Amino acid sequence: MPTVKNISGRYRFFFYSFDCNEPEHVHVQRENRVCKYWLIPVALARNDGFSAGELNQIRAEVVRNVERILEAWHEHCTER
Repeated sequence: MPTVKNISGRYRFFFYSFDCNEPEHVHVQRENRVCKYWLIPVALARNDGFSAGELNQIRAEVVRNVERILEAWHEHCTER
Protein backbone atom coordinates (compact mmCIF):
# COMPACT_ATOMS: atom_id res chain seq x y z
CA MET A 1 0.00 0.00 0.00
CA PRO A 2 1.97 3.01 -1.22
CA THR A 3 1.58 6.07 0.99
CA VAL A 4 1.44 9.59 -0.46
CA LYS A 5 4.47 11.41 0.92
CA ASN A 6 4.69 14.96 2.24
CA ILE A 7 1.16 15.29 3.58
CA SER A 8 1.53 15.99 7.27
CA GLY A 9 -1.15 15.49 9.85
CA ARG A 10 -2.96 12.68 11.56
CA TYR A 11 -4.22 10.95 8.40
CA ARG A 12 -2.45 8.50 6.12
CA PHE A 13 -3.21 8.95 2.42
CA PHE A 14 -2.55 5.80 0.40
CA PHE A 15 -3.42 3.59 -2.57
CA TYR A 16 -3.94 -0.13 -2.91
CA SER A 17 -1.76 -1.68 -5.58
CA PHE A 18 -4.73 -3.36 -7.26
CA ASP A 19 -6.72 -0.09 -7.60
CA CYS A 20 -5.09 1.24 -10.76
CA ASN A 21 -7.94 -0.02 -12.93
CA GLU A 22 -10.32 2.43 -11.20
CA PRO A 23 -10.50 6.20 -11.72
CA GLU A 24 -8.01 8.25 -9.68
CA HIS A 25 -8.75 8.12 -5.96
CA VAL A 26 -7.11 8.01 -2.57
CA HIS A 27 -7.80 6.08 0.62
CA VAL A 28 -7.45 7.92 3.92
CA GLN A 29 -6.91 6.22 7.26
CA ARG A 30 -6.77 7.20 10.90
CA GLU A 31 -6.69 4.44 13.49
CA ASN A 32 -9.33 1.88 12.42
CA ARG A 33 -11.29 4.34 10.27
CA VAL A 34 -10.92 4.57 6.51
CA CYS A 35 -12.55 6.43 3.66
CA LYS A 36 -12.05 6.77 -0.07
CA TYR A 37 -12.20 9.96 -2.15
CA TRP A 38 -12.42 10.23 -5.92
CA LEU A 39 -9.99 12.89 -7.11
CA ILE A 40 -11.58 14.24 -10.33
CA PRO A 41 -13.78 15.80 -9.10
CA VAL A 42 -13.05 15.43 -5.39
CA ALA A 43 -15.97 13.46 -3.97
CA LEU A 44 -16.49 10.95 -1.19
CA ALA A 45 -16.69 7.42 -2.56
CA ARG A 46 -16.88 5.40 0.68
CA ASN A 47 -16.71 5.92 4.41
CA ASP A 48 -16.09 3.46 7.20
CA GLY A 49 -16.17 5.14 10.57
CA PHE A 50 -15.45 8.85 10.10
CA SER A 51 -17.93 11.45 11.35
CA ALA A 52 -19.35 14.03 8.94
CA GLY A 53 -17.20 16.74 10.49
CA GLU A 54 -14.04 14.71 10.12
CA LEU A 55 -14.94 13.85 6.51
CA ASN A 56 -15.15 17.60 5.83
CA GLN A 57 -11.65 18.04 7.27
CA ILE A 58 -10.32 15.14 5.19
CA ARG A 59 -11.97 16.49 2.04
CA ALA A 60 -10.29 19.86 2.65
CA GLU A 61 -6.91 18.08 2.93
CA VAL A 62 -7.57 16.16 -0.27
CA VAL A 63 -8.50 19.38 -2.10
CA ARG A 64 -5.42 21.14 -0.72
CA ASN A 65 -3.14 18.29 -1.84
CA VAL A 66 -4.95 16.97 -4.93
CA GLU A 67 -2.07 17.74 -7.31
CA ARG A 68 0.43 15.92 -5.08
CA ILE A 69 -1.97 12.97 -4.69
CA LEU A 70 -2.60 12.76 -8.45
CA GLU A 71 1.13 12.86 -9.12
CA ALA A 72 1.69 9.99 -6.68
CA TRP A 73 -1.24 8.07 -8.22
CA HIS A 74 0.19 8.35 -11.73
CA GLU A 75 3.70 7.47 -10.57
CA HIS A 76 2.38 4.38 -8.80
CA CYS A 77 -0.03 3.24 -11.50
CA THR A 78 2.32 3.72 -14.45
CA GLU A 79 5.06 1.70 -12.71
CA ARG A 80 2.89 -1.41 -12.91
